Amino acid sequence: MPVDIQVSLSDSRAQKERGGILSMPTALLSLYDKTGLAELANGLHALGWNFLASGGTAAALRSLNLPVEEIAAFTGSPEILGGRVKTLHPAVHAGILSRSTAADLEDLQRVHSRPIDLVVSNLYPFEETIARPGAPFDEAIEMIDIGGVTLIRAAAKNHTRVTILTDPTDYPLVLDELNHSNEIKPETRQRLALKAFRATAHYDRVIAAYLEKTLSAPAEEDQAPDWLKSLHYTELRYGENPHQSGRLYHFDLVGKPLGGEMLQGKALSYTNVLDLDAAWRAATMFERPTVVIVKHLSPCGVASADSLDQAFSLALASDPVSAYGGVIAANRPIDAATVQAIGSLFVEGMAAPGFNSEAAEWLASHKKNCRLIIMPDTNVWPGYELRSVNHGLLWQSRDQGDPPSTPPWTVVTQRQPSSDELRSLQFAWKACQHVKSNAIVFAQGEATVGIGGGQPNRVDCVRIAIARAGERARGAVMASDAFFPFADSVEEAARAGIIAIAQPGGSMRDAESIAAADNYGVAMLFTGVRHFRH
Repeated sequence: MPVDIQVSLSDSRAQKERGGILSMPTALLSLYDKTGLAELANGLHALGWNFLASGGTAAALRSLNLPVEEIAAFTGSPEILGGRVKTLHPAVHAGILSRSTAADLEDLQRVHSRPIDLVVSNLYPFEETIARPGAPFDEAIEMIDIGGVTLIRAAAKNHTRVTILTDPTDYPLVLDELNHSNEIKPETRQRLALKAFRATAHYDRVIAAYLEKTLSAPAEEDQAPDWLKSLHYTELRYGENPHQSGRLYHFDLVGKPLGGEMLQGKALSYTNVLDLDAAWRAATMFERPTVVIVKHLSPCGVASADSLDQAFSLALASDPVSAYGGVIAANRPIDAATVQAIGSLFVEGMAAPGFNSEAAEWLASHKKNCRLIIMPDTNVWPGYELRSVNHGLLWQSRDQGDPPSTPPWTVVTQRQPSSDELRSLQFAWKACQHVKSNAIVFAQGEATVGIGGGQPNRVDCVRIAIARAGERARGAVMASDAFFPFADSVEEAARAGIIAIAQPGGSMRDAESIAAADNYGVAMLFTGVRHFRH
């Protein structure tokens, strides 16, 4: 909100300004990506905000029939050098950096400026530009933003008074706070400032990495072992967190992400690659049209159906809260019906054998930042997995599902499963193999309705799955990636309404679990195979 500056203004012009435009909050907008601009600007206008904007953003606001003052008119200096210099002016940055003091107000008057209360800005798409194969060096250099970075850093520095917005997903939050209390909370301004500094830090890191490779400039010390340095790799957007660097090493010199073609979207980060790989591995385990939604390396929804859009709706219903900000993989080309089903859900990325033209066009206009990867016809996962540990590497052969030599499942309870229950158990068993241990999956038909995993004890994972499923646990089946060390998990599941269970068996207390299942009339089958996923 605008600064209430306690100072005596002697001349009548200053009094008029204080009672007029200075009493109204001002937002400066300078955007390359105008996603969400209409909703934000209309919301601010309804609350009485003034707008300052650079040329392209000003034109976009005028197309919405909103009043706007161009920065060139505000500063008295036209955009020059083909737009390279437009917001770099003392009047602009004084307005952003000014504090609530008499001295600062006098300085603002001297340069014919006024306080700027909100800055909405994002940066030229440098990362997306260099991600395109064969992008010319000169074009990449032109995509290095100067004015935007300066606006963002200035607003973030002065976040005790000024709000900085760099991400359209934060627009609704700011509008909600303004509509509720006519101000933006200090803790919100602080959080948005931190996000802004992280964004500019990442931007500079990507530029530095590009120049290091392009200009053969001296790079930071590379801590990768010598045998790894010789492999071909792609710089990722960042590692698990923005302050970590990340690389994707390739088995060949082509350098395709996960062996596929990236159709659109922001550059991949370390976690994007992990999540998309996990989702794709799970989706390809199933025969029928299947959708897998993954968040933080664990599925939150898996479903098979007659069509992909039906499979997506069922997968989303498994845990719609966790699905927000996740990734989606499908074992069939994604069509228009599927993207319409996805609708407004925020999705970081999608992997599929293809995207038909209608689906690709819709995604390009509605989710242009979403990473789309067209996966190859054949999967070429290595037969092993590597993981670094202190002073060494762990190697293991990859878990590709139940070995072909596995004996048939054994029914160990008095009640036999029905054919429908058995089909659902087989589905749940496959889905369970992709959930972090201790993995528990509840399924109805061929769709998960509750997933619990990643806890240090199995009964807590059962309770999480029960909480996710709610009433859908009644009549559902359950799969567990490992045996039950006690009967408590079986009892919890049975009381929630589970009617059939698949588990490896092999515990010293198997008899207690079988007795509990018999007591509740639950069918239980032993698979003879364990599928831990740490």
